[in-house]
Parts: sequence; structure tokens; C-alpha cells
Amino acid sequence: MTDQTFDYFTQTELPTPTLSVDEVERLFVDHFGVEVDVRSLGSQQDQNFRVFARGEDGPLGVLKLSNPVFSAAEIEMQDEAAAVVAERQPTLRIPRIVVGPRGPMSAWWESSQGRIHGRVIENISGSTLTGSGYLSPAVVARMGEVAAKVSTSLADYTHEASGRVLQWDLRHASRVIDLLLPLEPDADVRDAVERATRRARSALDAVSDRLPVQAGHFDVTDDNILHPVGERLPDAVIDFGDVVESWAVGEIAVTVSSVLHHDGVDPVGALPAIRAFHAARPLSDDEVEALWPLVVLRGAVLVLSGRQQVRLDEENTYAGDALDREFRVLSQAASVPVEVMTETIRRAVGGTSPVAQPWSGPVLLPPLSRIAVLDAGTVSPLNDDGAWLTADVVERAARAALDDGADAVVLPAWRPVLAGAPRRTPAPPATVSTGLTLWLARETPLGADATVDIIVEAGDGRLLVRSGDRCVSFSGFPTETAAHMVPAGVPIRVRGALRGDVDAPDLVTAALAPGWRAVLGDPASALGFDIPAPDSHGQNDDLLDRRGRVLAEVQEHYYARPPQIERGWREYLVDVDGRVFLDMVNNVASVGHAHPRIADAASRQLRLLNTNSRFHYAAIADYAERIAATLPDELDTVFFVNSGSEAADLAIRLAMASTGRSDIVAMREAYHGWTFASDAVSTSIADNPGAVETRPEWVHTVDAANSYRGVHRGEDASLYAPEAVAVIDRLAAEGRAPAGFMCESYFGNAGGVALPDGYLSEVYRAIRSHGGIAIADEVQVGFGRLGEWFWGFQQQGVVPDVVAVAKSIGAGQPVGAVITRRDIADRYRTQGYFFSSTGGSPVSSVIGMAVLDVIEDESLQENARVVGAHLKSRLEALGEEHPIVGTVHGSGLYLGLEFVRDRDTLEPAREETAAICDRLLDLGIIMQPTGDHLNVLKIKPPLCVTQESADFFVDGLQRVLSTGW
Repeated sequence: MTDQTFDYFTQTELPTPTLSVDEVERLFVDHFGVEVDVRSLGSQQDQNFRVFARGEDGPLGVLKLSNPVFSAAEIEMQDEAAAVVAERQPTLRIPRIVVGPRGPMSAWWESSQGRIHGRVIENISGSTLTGSGYLSPAVVARMGEVAAKVSTSLADYTHEASGRVLQWDLRHASRVIDLLLPLEPDADVRDAVERATRRARSALDAVSDRLPVQAGHFDVTDDNILHPVGERLPDAVIDFGDVVESWAVGEIAVTVSSVLHHDGVDPVGALPAIRAFHAARPLSDDEVEALWPLVVLRGAVLVLSGRQQVRLDEENTYAGDALDREFRVLSQAASVPVEVMTETIRRAVGGTSPVAQPWSGPVLLPPLSRIAVLDAGTVSPLNDDGAWLTADVVERAARAALDDGADAVVLPAWRPVLAGAPRRTPAPPATVSTGLTLWLARETPLGADATVDIIVEAGDGRLLVRSGDRCVSFSGFPTETAAHMVPAGVPIRVRGALRGDVDAPDLVTAALAPGWRAVLGDPASALGFDIPAPDSHGQNDDLLDRRGRVLAEVQEHYYARPPQIERGWREYLVDVDGRVFLDMVNNVASVGHAHPRIADAASRQLRLLNTNSRFHYAAIADYAERIAATLPDELDTVFFVNSGSEAADLAIRLAMASTGRSDIVAMREAYHGWTFASDAVSTSIADNPGAVETRPEWVHTVDAANSYRGVHRGEDASLYAPEAVAVIDRLAAEGRAPAGFMCESYFGNAGGVALPDGYLSEVYRAIRSHGGIAIADEVQVGFGRLGEWFWGFQQQGVVPDVVAVAKSIGAGQPVGAVITRRDIADRYRTQGYFFSSTGGSPVSSVIGMAVLDVIEDESLQENARVVGAHLKSRLEALGEEHPIVGTVHGSGLYLGLEFVRDRDTLEPAREETAAICDRLLDLGIIMQPTGDHLNVLKIKPPLCVTQESADFFVDGLQRVLSTGW
């Protein structure tokens, strides 16, 4: 035992104690009077065991054998600090010293390796966040919140040992790096550390003298934070072994560094932790300046210390296993310049970034009379009809403007550029230009004023122009260009330079763009351009709040913080930042988003005529004939409406009018619409928790014919039909013969579950035997989505009396239809007349015909069959690896992936499904849950989806299931 506190710089090599299990168990009995079994746990510099009283399954606690270099005072301080936090933060679970039959289990042991302190700390139930799995933004934020609670609890705590010198104390990070770097044998590692820390040290030196100091845990990391079993958010902190007095901001810096090696986390992904910490323990301006440099230095210390520990103790698998993770921490921390991350953090905590100093020198170009400003953003017409997929779309637009007489064409800096953006990206792509692009009509001299200092960088087509403290870089010059002359007709990149360097990327992510802009500035003023601010297109930060204030709360939106989607193309959706998402849920856009044939048809008809359907025009008759031609001959009469809800409502009214009865039989767990009648027969509890109990008396329900999780499963699913028949027969016997039976012909609301073979045949026969009619709700699955069949009822080999269809038939236009026999339609006349102002309007009719043309001409039903089969087989393969996958429902491009917590009980994994959808959004995939338990992914992309996109979806899902959500 030593009476002096530890000083790392006097003893840099700290091999861990390596007592054998037998010796540990023997000494445990000698000192604490309990016979135990122990299981080794990892540690960087101590030796840890989980301890079980002999014969017991539950752990007694965690035995910590402290490294002999630590004094009694330091060990006392660790336990005391833990007790202080536990007292001041009752919502945090903090381990205490376990009390045994001889009192607190804390004592000095005389071991084969000398005098070692052993103490048993309470075993906190739950799991750490150790490893490199995914951490959701909510978990990252909670980590920052926990760090803040620990920091505020220890803000006024003092102890005689708090001045000890640890290698993990970030006040000494530079010294540790200087000490260990020359000892690192790998030159590549040395170079990486030197490059990463150069700017960080300089930035930290500028504020280090002004940083507040206090006692802290300084190891609130993924290894030392736990979440309860079955819960996602952590609520416990363990291991107070690094308690010391240091810069207070180091608490959050350490926490942030531990986030950076996790799957999918980049520097921006750590911002939720910083925001949460700041909300509970505000960061000063100096601490904001110091935070990211400290994260970088922490990464460097981890890398060098971990590698030294492995060289010192090759048997230390804990240290060895962490090497890759620690290097990723450093790589991620250094992936963004500290100046840029500092400004990004400043904005994240509500501060205002200083605007980069404007150009103060002479204007670098002569006056130009005609300047054309290009917009290559998400809503720009430049990107219509999929032109954004073409790499040279901006170049062609610039040349066209020059040909039209422009003196200069400018693509401004700091605006998202969709043109040329990637289609499928598992992380937000770099879409915001850090500089402007300039095309000149004529060769133009640069910097006519002799006071401008122009430096020509040989051989790479770059110029660097300086005026005072500001720099502007020009790149893209042909090698034969004369110095000081900007060539004509070629794109020249112009941007501010980072402290005289020219290493800033051409494009950055939208999240980092404000930070980069604060550092680089906008070069437009240096060229004499007065470019107006871009139209925000609703990009204001409060857009979601505005929506909430104006729209009814019940009119929900996908996701808690949804991307602002302003463009679609085929199976893609594009947000205002130019990120392209894969849309795997949107069967509304059946033939693909923004299909030019649909747009052209609508545009042309709007220029001709759009009025209500009582006028006489050709389109309504043409369209009705086209729809009827897809159906059996007897279904020859069409009503046009605006939506699926209206179609279902009208189908019910047709049944009542044609039979003179009012009772309807419907399948439970289905959703048919929101109008009075369609809502009455809807019993999905996901849409209305009280649906079954609140049905009007004229609605009668039968069990959902779900062979996977219904009351009858597997082969027993054949019982559903006779039981439904019994309900119909009973109603008839009671003098309440139903007017009709209504159900989805393919159980869409449950995620695309096929009805049992013969189900509709048997039930249709029963309803017709009592004079009722059979209604098929085809809103979800009609129009070729099932691949093998154009209509869902074809899978059952039946012909309904009434078909209700909508949604996909208009590809986003509100178009719906009800198709029936002429005799049924004629009977509706007894109820009065039918009229829908825009149902079957000229525009709706030509759009509907265009949809049918596209399905046929582009073989989209066949695409649904082929791509859908491939997609289903890949989804089924996931079930062989991941127990959460219960089954895969459906056919073609109407599939449902059902998640369960247990494959025997089929307990729905509802919370997990919601979290999986959120994680898929992070990976660039739009997906939503369905089913009464909201535990089924409703996979119904536009019919044009490609196999490559289907694979991207499954690959993303595989990543989520493997790394977490």
C-alpha cells in the first residue's frame, strides 16, 4: 500500500493484477467469510470478477482488485464519490459497497502478487452499451444527460486525493501523447495521431487557462452506463475508478468519445449527448471551444494507451479487443476539423456562430452585366423528370445560359445540390457545396489590382488569392491557362480557404454545412456577386411546429422528426437537403413518384378542361371502359369517387340499396376508411382502440382469417370460413339476413396475409344464398401489386359482386372507383341519385388511364412478381438468422415482415418494430409498421422498384437486425 496519490508520469507502465481464480476465491473466504465462485471480467488496469455465493445463481456483486499503485485515499475517494452521486441523483442507479457477514466487503489482501485492495461493489442489473452496436439518438441523448447529472452532483465535491495525476485526465492529454507517441512502433499510427491532434492542441491552448475545474467521474462511457433489462434508455453508472479533479467539460468529452465507435455514428451523431448535457449543465463559450479538441485528444490517448497496454500485457484481452474501437474513436473525431465541429456544437446548444470575416480586398473580377444564377436544389426544375440522376445536368444548364448571352453563370455556395446526388445512401450524403462554381463567357483577368497577392500552385490548376487575413481559392484551371486569367467556358470552383489551406471538401453534409460556412465564409463577395438568399421552400426550423399549430392533431405524420420531403422520382423520395430516400412503403405512388406520363396527362388535360362529371366529355367513358376491361365480364358498371374510404362507403350503400337490408358482415382487424359507413365496418384497433366495442348494431364481425396469429393457425385456418358462414346463417335465421359481406380479398391491414384457400368461395356462397352480395375491398392490393394476380380476389378464384378500389389507381391523384353489375347499380337508383364532383373528372380520368398505360407498357405487374419474389426470399432468409423475424407475409410487392419477441407465443415486438423503422430512416429507407399490434413492416413500394433497391432495403434491414436499433 502507498500513502501517496498516484502520478502517472512517474509510473507509466501499469500491468493489471493477474491473480488466479483459485487464489481469489481463497482470499475472498479469508477476508469476507463467504465461499464464492468468480467469473473474470475485463479491465484496462485493474482485475475484476463477477462474484456468486457458492450454489447461488444471482451475483453477489463485482469484485474489484485495484491496481497496487493506487493508495487507500484514492480508493476511499472513489467509493465516496459514488455515494455522493447516489444521494444527489436518486433516479440514477449507482453501486455501493456490498455488506457481508463481517461488514462492508472492502479490505487489503496479502496476495501472491503483493498487497492488493479488494472490494465488492453491488452488481447493477442490466446491460452496458459496450461494443460497437447502434445507439439511437435517444440513447445518445440519455448518455449526455447521465454525464450531466454526475457532473453537477460532484461540482462541489472535494477530497484530498482528487489531485492525483491519471493518464485519463484530459488536462494531461498532451503530456500523455508526447510520452507515448515516440514509443509507438507503428509509423502509420504515429502519423495518424500527429495529424489528428495538431489543430486540437492549438485550439485547446487558446482557452485552457479559462476552463473551470471540478471533481468528476470522467469515465461515463458506453462501458460504464447500463440500461435495465427490457428498456432502451440507460439509468445506471458504474466504475468510479477514474474520479479526479479536472476540467469539467472533460466529463462530456469522454462520454462523446465513447459514442463515436458505434455503428453509424459520426461526429454529428454525438450532438444529442452534447445538447442533453448542456440542457442540464450549461457549457460556457470557452468550454464549447474546448470540447471537440478534447474529444480528439481523448481518442489519441485511447489509441496510444491501449496499444501500450497490449504491448505490456499481451494476455489482457480486454485491452486488445478495444484497439479497433479506440482507433475508430480517433478517426471519427478527426474526420471533421475542430473549427468546424466547434461551430457545429455552438449551434447545437443554441449559440450563434460567428460569421466568417467577409472579403476585405478588391473585387477579383471586373463588373459583369448579365449573371445567371443556377439552382440545383431539390425543387429546382433543373432536376425534373429524373434529370438529377445525370452527372452533367448542371454543366449543360450552365452552357445553355452562356449560349443565351450570360456573361457569367454561378452555382452559389452553401445550397444543397441534388443534381448528381447518389440514389441509395445509408448515411446522409455530402450535398451542400462549400464554394461557388463559376462559368465565364470570356477569358477574364483575375485581380487587376496590384495589391492582390496571387500565389499559383504549380501543376494542379489551383490559385490562392490573399487579402489581409482572408483567402479565396480557385480550382479547375486547365494547365495551359495563363496566370491571373480565369478561362472561359469551364467550371471554376471558388471558395474560402481554411486558415490558408485548401483542403476543404467540395461538398459537405447539410448537418455540417453551417459549421463549415462559419469557417470558410462565402466567396461571392470577393467576385463582386450579389446573390440573393435562396428560397427556403419551407426549410424554416419551425415548419413541423407550424404544421402542428394549423392541422388537427389527429392528422398525424410519419416519424417524430420527419425529413422534409419535397421531391419524388420512381421509388425515391428526396428531402430539402438533397438526401435521397428509398421509399418502400408508398403504394399511393403506384407506378412511381413523379412519373412524366402521369404529369404530362394531367398537365395537358388541365389546359383543356377540368370540371365535374355531369358534363359530357370522352375521358370518363374511356376510363370506365378501361377499368371494366380488367375485370370479369359481369362487373361492367363503374362509379367514380375520390378515395378508398368513399369507395368502401359506396360499396356498402350499394349492398343496402340492392337488398333493402341494413346489416353488414365484415372481417375483424380490417381498415376500410374514415367515412361514416366505411369506418363503421373498420375494426382495426391500431386505427381505433375501441373499434370492436363501438360498432353500430348493423355491423357484425367475424374473426380475422389470419393463419399466422389469428385464433386458428396453420392447418386449423380452414375453420375460419365455416365459422363465418355460421354467423351469416345465424343472422338470417334471426330475420336479419345481411345485405352483404365485406373484406379485403387479401388481408392487407395485417401486412399482406393471404386468406386461407377457399375462404372467399365458401363465404361468398353463404352470403349469396341469403340474398346478400359479396364486396371485395381491393384498395390496397388491386392493380397488379400481387404480381401473380391483377386483382386480389383472383388469388381466391372467386368473382365478387362489388369491387372497391382506389389509392394506387391514381398514382397519387385522388381517384377511386366502385365496379359492380348493372342490376346492382340500377337498384341504387331507388335511394336517389349518386354524384361526386371530382370523381371521374377529366383530369382524374386521364390520369387513371395513364396509370393503366404505364402498368402495361412498363410491365409493372411482372416487375412486382419478379422483384417481389426476390425480395420475399431475401426477407425469409433473415428469419434464419434473427429470431425476431416471425414470418414473411404476402405476394409480389405487397409483403409484411412480422416481428415477434417469441416465435412460440408470437408476442408482438411492437416497440422494436417502431425503433427498427426509425433506424431504417437513418439508413435512408422509408418504412412504417402496420397490423393491429403495429409489429409488421408494411412493404409496398412503387411497382417500379428495382431489384437493386430491394437489395438495398434488405441489406439495411440486415444491418439493423445485426447491430441494433
